[in-house]
Amino acid sequence: MERGGAIDMNRKAGEFIRRLQRIVDGPMTRKKIVLLFLIIIFLLLYVGPGLLNWFFNREDSESYENKCQRTFLGPFDNALKDYDVYVRQETAATLSSLSQSNVPYVGNGILALTLEHDAHLNIKYGRSSENIRLYKYRGLSLPLYYHPLYIVEDFEMKEYTATEYRKGIVHRFQCSGSGVQISYKYYAHRTIPSLFVQQIYINNPTKKSKTLRMKTPRVSEWPTSVKQTIKLHQGVDTKEYDVFTGMIELPESDHVIAASVVSRKLSDLIHVGAKDGLEILVLTTVSYSNPIKKSDYAKEKDIVEKQAVAEMEKIIGMTWDRAAIQTLQENHARVWQGLWYTGFYISDSKAEGVINGDRINATIYTILSQVHAYEHEDLIKPARKAEILQTLTYSEGCYEGHSTLDALKLWNPLNSLESINKVASLWLLTLDKQGCHNLLAAGASGVNQAMVLSFGSLRFSNQHLEYNALPSKLHRDFLFRRITYGNLTHVNISVTVQDDNKAVLLVALDRSDRNYYACDAGCLDPPVQLGPYKKFFPVKQTNPQTSILYITADKQHMEDLRHAIHVDGVEEAPAHEHHVIALHKHGSTMGGLNPLFWVSIVAIIIVFHLFLCKIIMNEFCDSGVSYRRLYNKP
Repeated sequence: MERGGAIDMNRKAGEFIRRLQRIVDGPMTRKKIVLLFLIIIFLLLYVGPGLLNWFFNREDSESYENKCQRTFLGPFDNALKDYDVYVRQETAATLSSLSQSNVPYVGNGILALTLEHDAHLNIKYGRSSENIRLYKYRGLSLPLYYHPLYIVEDFEMKEYTATEYRKGIVHRFQCSGSGVQISYKYYAHRTIPSLFVQQIYINNPTKKSKTLRMKTPRVSEWPTSVKQTIKLHQGVDTKEYDVFTGMIELPESDHVIAASVVSRKLSDLIHVGAKDGLEILVLTTVSYSNPIKKSDYAKEKDIVEKQAVAEMEKIIGMTWDRAAIQTLQENHARVWQGLWYTGFYISDSKAEGVINGDRINATIYTILSQVHAYEHEDLIKPARKAEILQTLTYSEGCYEGHSTLDALKLWNPLNSLESINKVASLWLLTLDKQGCHNLLAAGASGVNQAMVLSFGSLRFSNQHLEYNALPSKLHRDFLFRRITYGNLTHVNISVTVQDDNKAVLLVALDRSDRNYYACDAGCLDPPVQLGPYKKFFPVKQTNPQTSILYITADKQHMEDLRHAIHVDGVEEAPAHEHHVIALHKHGSTMGGLNPLFWVSIVAIIIVFHLFLCKIIMNEFCDSGVSYRRLYNKP
């Protein structure tokens, strides 16, 4: 049986080969041409790339650069989906297109810088009693022309930067074709605001030792700076440190600032052995004065210089081993994570010109980088910290304007130091003038709270929190997370667009120190007590328009609101029109039709035209034959 089966298989194979030969040997018809064309396309698309890779003996997916990319960027995959990390690729080929991307940036209210290759430090303009309005909103925009970065200058290497918003750390990754991998971590420390940290790790997995040329910290346009080299003890070792001290003139003022910078003295050449790695820690401390008269500079110069050196001595005493360095980083990251407890979520929209979560998180991070986190800083006295925490609980009058999501000037691209400073200045000015000055005085925690309130035009007013939004604007999902209400209460407010295109409100308390109540527009219904589970409220519209939600801890106050809010009528807000929802969900008012649908439509159109052309050609050919027969008839 087995032999008979084999003979049958051989017979069928032979028959197939003979048929194939008849096809090849026969005349070249249109069907054969189309079939040959499809086979060639298939080979080019599916087999060609593999053959080329095999022929040239290269596998892109396993190249050193792609391995490096996966190793460094892999841990950020989940954070990228939540817009908690922003990644930018920087190579010689892509530098020209970076004008549309966000600049990597770190700051802490004392110092800040963009993480570009030739970046310089920036410090606060400060305030003077004579020019309060001049300096109030300028943030960290005064250039201090000290360039602190210790970095490999090789634009042939593939390079990425990843800004980790929730930890306040910018990562830089450099990958070379030879296999050398370099990772950097940068952060302006939150609890020690005079400190800028660079952690560098160089890995050389190759069989040859490598010598890398580094760009070292330097001074550029600071003509009044004076350099000196001092020795400081780090454990049993003694290291040399450079100290730069000088005067910075303030624009539009006759005042100056005395500034001093201390950083480790470093070589411009780094040697890394074969199959070896190297860790480098670069610490930079900055100290500067308030605006002073030029006549007071000599005295202030000595003060700020001693402060910068003393700060460096204290820090190097804390970072004598790897565990201590890790603790330094964790203390910084913990503060940033705390700043994001109060937050905001918005569903993605594909409509043109709208603000999505990526732009919102990038802007919040940039603004927070411009201000102090006072309650976490080591040098702030306990009494002052208690005062700041008390300020955070008092938000009366904030926020009084329309939703900042509709103010496009506040969402300009963060693609340069100038644009960062302009956007930060405009945000701080807006929040201050819209009643949030008390929160701004509390530092980063207060600024974040004020920004979240402004996104929804949420306002603390006269013993209650009100959500002052137009029902017609609620065509996307929102979540206002952990809004601080008093000392021990966090409020969560959700807006959800249901399947019937109607928006509803869901309110819950993260924690509370007393009973809280809520009512919807007009407050005609009895107050609803809030708790840890979400309570449902329909979105209603009134005439004239009033807030769509009220929250308070005073039940009697809420019952009085129904008599104090004067409206002619209250009704449920109508469902949003389908084309509005479709525009946000799919980027088109046509809705989210499957791409296969459009491919099918195009294919039908093409087939129809081919069929039409064939009919015309047949008619033309048949007419020609008939005409020739008639003309040649005897």
